[in-house]
Amino acid sequence: MENNASSTTFVLVHGAWHDGTCWDRVVPLLEARGHVVHAPTLTGHGETADRLGPEVNLTTHADDVVGLVLGKDLSRVVLVGHSYAGMVISAVANRIPERIARLVYVDAMVPEHGESAVDVMPAAQQMIDAAARSATPWRIPPLPELPAPAGLFGVTDPQDVAWLRGILGDESVSCFVERVDQSNPALARVPRAHIHCVGSEVEGIERRPVPAVQPNGEPARVLELRSGHDCMVTVPAELTDLLTGLV
Repeated sequence: MENNASSTTFVLVHGAWHDGTCWDRVVPLLEARGHVVHAPTLTGHGETADRLGPEVNLTTHADDVVGLVLGKDLSRVVLVGHSYAGMVISAVANRIPERIARLVYVDAMVPEHGESAVDVMPAAQQMIDAAARSATPWRIPPLPELPAPAGLFGVTDPQDVAWLRGILGDESVSCFVERVDQSNPALARVPRAHIHCVGSEVEGIERRPVPAVQPNGEPARVLELRSGHDCMVTVPAELTDLLTGLV
């Protein structure tokens, strides 16, 4: 085991098009508070961008995270998923619920059993349709920068936008259409929390309401963060405060 009795192990999972370095401003803040932090890069991104192909899917990304947790023998993990990674952490927790202390959905997709990312966020179908008309129908490029306050995934500072552009890459359509397995009865016992970025929502993308009661029977924990979508870039200290307040 990597962690000791006084620390928490965080595994931070990035969303679609990003890589693990998007958490670079949060990792040292969590570590400074004595926590153990892992921010893996999912297959097809960052240093593995050359491995992106039509076969890369939700299972591929769940395998990445399960492999990290088991390979490092991590336990009582606070598993944090941003955006699309809500699908990933849900799939991971279904497979290794005994290793997960809490799921934290950061402005994330929260699926039910058998749903795909498109089911959770129907607007994703437009990106899939656009890809189908291109020369690489399996490949979805990152979302374009929009006028402020939406910006590039909610990032508007010019220097931050330039940095973020440098880490963004394409995503496989398969990631958005594969259905997630949530059938493990033990999954329901894993506590959940939700962090919603508010104030800079993109028109046409609606967030599902969080049920008042978690699957484990406890009241829902929903926190708000005044930020654009990529809160780990724009308000890392505030996000760190919320994360540490959950443990």
